[in-house]
Amino acid sequence: MNLPRVPDVSDVPHLSLSPGALQGLRVIEMGQLIAGPFAGKTLGEFGADVVKIEAPGAGDPLRNWRLLQDGTSVWWQVQSRNKRSLALDLRSTEGQGIARRLIAEADVLIENFRPGTLEGWGMGYEVLSELNPGLVMLRISGYGQSGPYRDLPGFGAIGEAMGGLRHLTGEPGRVPVRCGISIGDTLAALHGTIGVLTALYHRKVNGGKGQVIDVALNEAVFNVMESLVPEYSAFGAVREAAGSALPGIAPSNAYRCADGYVLVAGNGDSIFRRLMQTIGRDDLGADPALANNAGRVARVAELDAAIEAWTLPRPVAGVLEVLGAARVPAGKVYTAKDIAEDPHYRARDMLLRQRTRDGHDIEVPGVVPKLMGTPGTVRSSAPGLGDDTDAVLAGLGFTSEDIAALRGRKVVA
Repeated sequence: MNLPRVPDVSDVPHLSLSPGALQGLRVIEMGQLIAGPFAGKTLGEFGADVVKIEAPGAGDPLRNWRLLQDGTSVWWQVQSRNKRSLALDLRSTEGQGIARRLIAEADVLIENFRPGTLEGWGMGYEVLSELNPGLVMLRISGYGQSGPYRDLPGFGAIGEAMGGLRHLTGEPGRVPVRCGISIGDTLAALHGTIGVLTALYHRKVNGGKGQVIDVALNEAVFNVMESLVPEYSAFGAVREAAGSALPGIAPSNAYRCADGYVLVAGNGDSIFRRLMQTIGRDDLGADPALANNAGRVARVAELDAAIEAWTLPRPVAGVLEVLGAARVPAGKVYTAKDIAEDPHYRARDMLLRQRTRDGHDIEVPGVVPKLMGTPGTVRSSAPGLGDDTDAVLAGLGFTSEDIAALRGRKVVA
C-alpha cells in the first residue's frame, strides 16, 4: 500500500519542520505509562519541547507493554514521539537537584505519581513555585490531591469503575466489562491538557502566576457521564447497562447482518421516517405514536426487531450502501484491519508511516485535533532510554566531564 509518510526520523532525532502552535513551550514530563505521558504526547505534537525523565535502567514501563518489536513496545513509539529522554535517578539527592534545575526553566511539569511522592523528594509545588513562579504543574492521580481517598493507589480501570462508566458497559445482567482501551487514563490526560492550556492562557493574557492542575482519574471519567447523576437526583433513576443500545433514545442500536453487525442511528424524527421507508415499513414511519422519541422509546423492542429483520439477510456493505443513500447514519464495527484499509482515514492523514530508531517502519495514528494554520506534526520518533541525557544536561551547563561523573555515580544514564 502507498502510505502517507512522516519524515524519516531514524537518524535525525529533531527535525526542523513548520513551527507548531506550542513552539517554545518547555515541558518536563515525570509521568509514566499512560495518563501523564499522553498529556505530554499531545503537547509535543503541537510543538512543545518535552523532556521525559525516566529511571535509569528500566525507564518507563510502557516500553515493555503489549507487543514488542526488537524489545520495545510499538505503543511506546506512539506515546513518546516528539519527546527527549533523560535517564535520571529521581530518588537520589543529586538527581532531585538536577530535576529542580530543569523545572526552574520550564513552563510545564507533568507528573502522575501517587500524591505526596514529589513532596517526599523535595519537589512539592510550594518549593518549585519559589524557583519558578510561572510554573504550571499538571498532577494526575487516582483520586486527586485531596479527599479521604487521596492516598489510595488508583489506576485507570479503578477510575472507570468509580466514575460510573464500568456499570454501564456490557450486556444487561452480565458482568461489567472494560471498553477495550485505557479510556480512564486517556480522559484524565485530555482533561489535564485542557487545564494546562487554560493555565498558560491565564498566565500570559491575565498576568497570572503558574498554578497546579489537579486531575483525578475518576473525576475525568465522571465528567463525561452525561445525565447520570441528574437523572438520579431528579427521579431516583439509576441508569443500567444496555449493551449496544442507547437507552432512552430510539432506534439506535447494533443490528445483525449476514456477515457481521451494523450500527444504525435512526433516532431523529425525520431520519426515523426515512429509515422506515427504506426498510419497507412505511406503516411504522407514518404511525403518529412514533413521530417523536418518547413514543419510539416505548416501542423500542418492536422497532429493533423490524430493523434487524431487514438487516439480517443482507451483508454489511449492502446495508451501509442503502442507508447511506437514504441519509440514515450507519456504520460498521471497525477492527484495526478495517481502519488500516479505510480510504477516509488515509485521506485525513490519520494513518502515518513512522520510522522507529531501530529502523522499522510502522503505521501510527495521525495527530488530533487538526489545526489548519499550525497543524500538529511528528518531528521525531520515540527515543531510546537516555538518548538525550547528554544534550539536556549540556543545556543546563554541565560539561562532558560533569556528565561522565554523574554517569559513574549512576545518577544519570
